[in-house]
Amino acid sequence: METLEFVIYPDGRVEEKVTGIVGSSCAEVTAAIEAQLGRVISTEQTSEFFAPVVNKSATTVARATFSEW
Repeated sequence: METLEFVIYPDGRVEEKVTGIVGSSCAEVTAAIEAQLGRVISTEQTSEFFAPVVNKSATTVARATFSEW
């Protein structure tokens, strides 16, 4: 599950935390939001950023066997 969490402090700072997105694609997800929020002071990558991206695909093989009765 992909989650974006924002904490807005009384002084106007906004802390953003992204979970559930593996690899650097989290930057693509948050770019538009960050552009609207203002200047980015710092970023800190989580372990999910450095995790290898796994492509999930399913292959189904159907085999039919008929008896000679």
